[in-house]
Amino acid sequence: MRHVDFSPLYRSTVGFDRLFTMLDSLAQPESAQTYPPYNIERTGEDAYRISMAVAGFAEADINIEAHRNVLTVKGERKEENGEGSELLYRGIASRAFERRFQLADHVEVVGATLKNGLLHIDLKRSVPEELKPRKIDIKAASAKPARQIEAQAAA
Repeated sequence: MRHVDFSPLYRSTVGFDRLFTMLDSLAQPESAQTYPPYNIERTGEDAYRISMAVAGFAEADINIEAHRNVLTVKGERKEENGEGSELLYRGIASRAFERRFQLADHVEVVGATLKNGLLHIDLKRSVPEELKPRKIDIKAASAKPARQIEAQAAA
């Protein structure tokens, strides 16, 4: 039997901790985008962080949008042509990118920061109280005597 590695599926989801077994049945497209690299980490019980390496991009070059359980991060860097300079070799990637992350229900974007070339997007799962499991107390039945209805005796 062939073994298939589905670990790329886990990198694109946040908050689906209990659904990973169902994701094994899905296939990752062969043309998956690999730029920019990123990490997904759990920072608390219901808190997550996506860290993306976006060296060379400023805050104005990056657009973050959350809509219907999809987090979209877009980056487009403006070309900087210095007066009197000629670029001999381009080793720092400055191409435009777009990354999409599927978010679980009730996962919200808390904030984003850009520091030292890393874009940190903080997420929090907040399940409403009415959807959380609740404990139902079991009450003991009262020991009232059962009422007896007398039947007529057969003659």
